[in-house]
Amino acid sequence: MIHILQFDQIDYSTALELQRSLVELRKGGEMGDVLLLLEHTPVITLGRNAKAEHVLASREQLAARGVEVFECDRGGDVTYHGPGQLVGYPIFDLRGFTTPEGPRKTLGAVGFVRRLEEVLIRTCADFGIAAQRVAGRTGVWTEHSDAKIAAIGVHISRGVTSHGFALNVSTDLEAFQLIVPCGIADKSVTSLGRELGEVPTLEKVAESVARNFGAVFQSQVLWVENLEALLGRRTGVPMKPPAELRRMHGEEENWA
Repeated sequence: MIHILQFDQIDYSTALELQRSLVELRKGGEMGDVLLLLEHTPVITLGRNAKAEHVLASREQLAARGVEVFECDRGGDVTYHGPGQLVGYPIFDLRGFTTPEGPRKTLGAVGFVRRLEEVLIRTCADFGIAAQRVAGRTGVWTEHSDAKIAAIGVHISRGVTSHGFALNVSTDLEAFQLIVPCGIADKSVTSLGRELGEVPTLEKVAESVARNFGAVFQSQVLWVENLEALLGRRTGVPMKPPAELRRMHGEEENWA
């Protein structure tokens, strides 16, 4: 069972704190697998492999535009998150998923990333956009324009995943000019809205993502209304989060 919890737009630090709390609960077997879906306020994140020169704007320029900057423990280089982008954070215990090699073969880091790509490829297809993988790179690109439409960067500790993916829906694509997206200078960035000529709602995209998670990970999915419904009142989890959230009704492997 994958529980789906969707938030409105929240800042990156709040989401990071929430992920850390949920990861510890998942490691302790105190909750099941959960997928967080949300939007972020404008932020540039630097993964463990990030190069400082891939942030093209100065800190002063970023501050003037209201763009925060965070270093984080996901794999990969530099990326941008902002309004109009559907971000997904799967908090999964990979030991609960098997591969076609046999019932005793559990899902590893590479297989997990490939499944995330498959979810996003199928989601793009739901909206009439043909998307694909690019050999040697992580993420999803459109076949028509050969532009990146979704980025992936994950962290895995003791078999439990965090961080995840970002799918551009109606994102301000000019914001990607502030960085070298994922350290890839020879590919452009696109969105569902640009490819379609019209913008689907984030709710419809989230429904598609949730459905495709169920299909690709061969699990039932259950939408939950809020953190209380997911967890009850657990110690260490911010049950009374800041204003942004109130709007809602070891062993390490890194990939990007």
